[in-house]
Amino acid sequence: MTKLLVVATSNPGKLREMQAYLTDSGWELTLKPEELEVEETGETFAANACLKASEVAKATGQWAIADDSGLQVDALNGVPGVYSARYGKTDAERISRLLRELGNETNRQAQFVCAVAIARPDGEIAVQCEGICRGEILHAPRGEGGFGYDPVFYVPEKQLTFAQMSPEEKKSVSHRGQAFAALIPQLSTILSAE
Repeated sequence: MTKLLVVATSNPGKLREMQAYLTDSGWELTLKPEELEVEETGETFAANACLKASEVAKATGQWAIADDSGLQVDALNGVPGVYSARYGKTDAERISRLLRELGNETNRQAQFVCAVAIARPDGEIAVQCEGICRGEILHAPRGEGGFGYDPVFYVPEKQLTFAQMSPEEKKSVSHRGQAFAALIPQLSTILSAE
């Protein structure tokens, strides 16, 4: 028996990405209604994920899933953080601003964080998970793949940026991959309890 899970996004790319993580999970994913907008007012990734999942669940009367993720740079005290997507108008502008603000800083340590939350149809949060991938910020972009900050986010253990990794490689080490790996066992628990 499959159960419907509304994804708190209007982005078909994010829906496909979540479907890839949750293949064979027993859940059927669908996009939230386009007119339903939830403002991200939380101060943490987890707060935003919970807020989006809860609001979408209450509005649709269905189980809902949301994630919030971004980049935290140690030398910038965690900036851009929850403002990662709003740090510039385009990926190129965001990367350019990040590199400009880091300048010649020698501490290039950073991490990508992904928080995922699932809400029951009444809006109560049933599951929350977080994944973190540590890395460092390069001085210039490398690689053609990925999106966002991927070309400047270097993972030393792989000796590649996210933008140089195949989708499978990125999935195995990324913050999102880790968050979903923690989430999947809990999803089957919910299904069997229903």
